[in-house]
Amino acid sequence: MSEFEPGQPTLVAKTTVPVLRILGRNPGPMTGPGTNSYLIGHERLCLLDPGPVNDAQLDSFLEAIGNARLEYILVTHTHGDHSPGAIPLQKATGAELVGIPAPDAEGQDKSFSPDRLWQHDDILDCGEYSIQLVHTPGHVSNHVCYLLEQEKLLFTGDHVLQGTTSVILPPDGDMSDYLDSLKYLQSLDLTFFAPGHGDVMDQPEKELKNLVAHRLRREQKVINCLTKLGSSGIDSLVLSVYDDVAQHLIPWAKRTLLAHLIKLEREGRVVSENDLYMLTQEE
Repeated sequence: MSEFEPGQPTLVAKTTVPVLRILGRNPGPMTGPGTNSYLIGHERLCLLDPGPVNDAQLDSFLEAIGNARLEYILVTHTHGDHSPGAIPLQKATGAELVGIPAPDAEGQDKSFSPDRLWQHDDILDCGEYSIQLVHTPGHVSNHVCYLLEQEKLLFTGDHVLQGTTSVILPPDGDMSDYLDSLKYLQSLDLTFFAPGHGDVMDQPEKELKNLVAHRLRREQKVINCLTKLGSSGIDSLVLSVYDDVAQHLIPWAKRTLLAHLIKLEREGRVVSENDLYMLTQEE
């Protein structure tokens, strides 16, 4: 993505319905070059994930919209790098907010309040194109992907990322839900993934297969480490299970490890006692 400048609209793929990526002005360790916002359509427009509040970025959005009509502001989930910019953009354009309200969990943007109750499989009819809501809990419970039906292009937010994997954030985020959501996406006919961070991916089937396999390998590594250690607290276990992860990412790895452990406890494969985790006798 180094060829993309923050705030500059750039076509992301050869599609009939134009999709412009407008890179956010929020680079960082967890956001990469920044949050991807997407402007969809010719005349009746949608803008997905306006990112953090940023006056310069809002100006970039309004310049890209021009004389066209922004009908919907789509939000994949209510983390601070995806949704807060929705309110100033709505005030400037009158567009309708689409997404699921913030759950009662840390790090959520409680300012986001959609204009109606949106649900899985709802369709936005924009005349020249239509967009389907696909509820994909896992990273967080209110995560939604959006399918541009005419192009089979799925805007994946933080559910599927390019070049990295999503952090699962329990107790609101859930590893079982995440894997189920990935498997659901495998049932869809898709051509492109447009992620919240990273570049567009043109082999969705391969990406999903690799993601599921990666999560299951990591789960098996949890089992293998507990087999070797006998019992372990999460602070030491994370160093064994995520020994391939950079040190600055360990706090986030710990969150995803907890999601794995919660899943394994639920399945009766792991038990915890006094903040120590161990395998069940059956395992």
